[in-house]
Amino acid sequence: MAGLRLGPLLRYVDWESGGSATIWVEADRPCTAEVRCADGAQGTSRTFQIAGHHYALVPVTGLTPGTTTAYEVLLDGRKVWPLEGSLLPDSTIRTPDVPSDGVTVSFGSCRWSAAPADGHDPVGPDALDTLAVELAADPTAVRPDVLLLLGDQVYADETSEETRAWLAARRDLSEPPGAEVADYEEYTRLYDESWSDPEVRWLLSTVPSCMIFDDHDVIDDWNTSASWLAEMRETPWWQERILSGLMSYWVYQHLGNLSPEELESDELYAAVRAAPDGTDRLKNFAAEADAHPASVRWSYRRDFGRTRLLMVDTRAARVLEEKNRAMLDADQARWVREQALAGRGTYDHLLIGTSLPWLLPPLIHNAESWNAALCRGERGERWARFGEDLRRRADLEHWAAFPDSFEKLARLIAEAGSGPDAPATVCVLSGDVHHAYIAEPTWPDGAPDARVLQLTCSPVHNSIPRSIRLGFRFGWSRAGRRFGHAFARHGRTGRPPVDWRRTGGPWFGNHLMTLALRGRTAGLRLDQAQAVAGAAARLVTADERQLTADRDPTHSGA
Repeated sequence: MAGLRLGPLLRYVDWESGGSATIWVEADRPCTAEVRCADGAQGTSRTFQIAGHHYALVPVTGLTPGTTTAYEVLLDGRKVWPLEGSLLPDSTIRTPDVPSDGVTVSFGSCRWSAAPADGHDPVGPDALDTLAVELAADPTAVRPDVLLLLGDQVYADETSEETRAWLAARRDLSEPPGAEVADYEEYTRLYDESWSDPEVRWLLSTVPSCMIFDDHDVIDDWNTSASWLAEMRETPWWQERILSGLMSYWVYQHLGNLSPEELESDELYAAVRAAPDGTDRLKNFAAEADAHPASVRWSYRRDFGRTRLLMVDTRAARVLEEKNRAMLDADQARWVREQALAGRGTYDHLLIGTSLPWLLPPLIHNAESWNAALCRGERGERWARFGEDLRRRADLEHWAAFPDSFEKLARLIAEAGSGPDAPATVCVLSGDVHHAYIAEPTWPDGAPDARVLQLTCSPVHNSIPRSIRLGFRFGWSRAGRRFGHAFARHGRTGRPPVDWRRTGGPWFGNHLMTLALRGRTAGLRLDQAQAVAGAAARLVTADERQLTADRDPTHSGA
């Protein structure tokens, strides 16, 4: 008798016709997964097998646009969801009106799994878990239409005490990679831990999600530089680690990002489903993706009515050759450009999801571009060696560390945001840096017609040392900006193609940021999870503003 191991996760909901959705599940044995909705919509799919685990992505059809319907999951005809005895509300699929008049998008990144319900949480309440508790308690509360998880959904290199104990029962942790994950089975443990929290599990079953990886989904500083990668490939454990990381990402995150039409034409998905055991086929794909990153595109596009989302891979798509470093390889960069400019006038808001911020605190931006100049030899071999060591120690590998890519993105944003068919807003959505802020760029030759913002929200559930907090605050200050100019002069980097100022933040804590996009209007809210003595944690609004009401923000930065 088949049981439900993990899920369900509501991943894709169709915003063109409003008639279909996909739901991801993991079962404990081979079976047929079925979704039945209260309004008669349904779907079935046979599980496929990877490394002894059994998964299905169930296409649900027959949904009615503009409605909310409860659903249940059956495995081989037996109901396994909702869980027996659960006090949480029914899981539902909410479909948009067609055509849709707007979308609400919540986003964030960097989430350690929530602490056990009876345990102390040293980093404070989990913002995702807190959102789930509040939504479950209030059926009338406004839910986001989609949840964007912008990297570090799991931490393969910073495992919990419970996971370390589990790893120690499998192998000797004195041998590399120690208490980090080593293979596919250990990656599945991370997803079990992260997505099994009852409230988070319910939230992911009822709010559609889009995901993209960042470094900790594989390993800290993944693809920082060519020399870093060469050293990793010399270790005896790296090959299994990277292949398992890419395989598990494909199964647990990437597949659900795709529409039913994209899944239907995906040759790998078809091959894995057709095989009695798809492990070797998926491992071969992962090996090719690792050896030839340009052979795979993890980036994808979603349209939510008149809002366009481009989720951009800034990890696996990098070009690491020092003289030709790029955040995106040529094919990926071309794809992003084509998607951003296609159908001008058919969207009112352009969202660019990139785990790494495009606009950083000015001091940090200048330090990263200076470091990139050193590493490519602008100041000689000795400075290049120093630069590489510093790059790894200080995590200097954001967009600023790829100057050509930074400039190309600046030009693309200006082009996409200019002209009579320009959208009302172009927003770069990011995480990674463990604080939240809003930054607004200006161009020397005039601003685009669209309002352009860098919106950074991180972490959802993690920590940041006090010393780093102080460093970020200083990085945004006038003194920090002046100090950064000294780096630029030493590295001969010149001025970036845009200037920018902070118009909100920095905020520290566990956050989720929400965009409410209706027609050509845009509103922003930042919520922080705060502990309450003797009661459940709650989300407290740290900032709320209209983005399209006034070109001059009412909240000024330092």
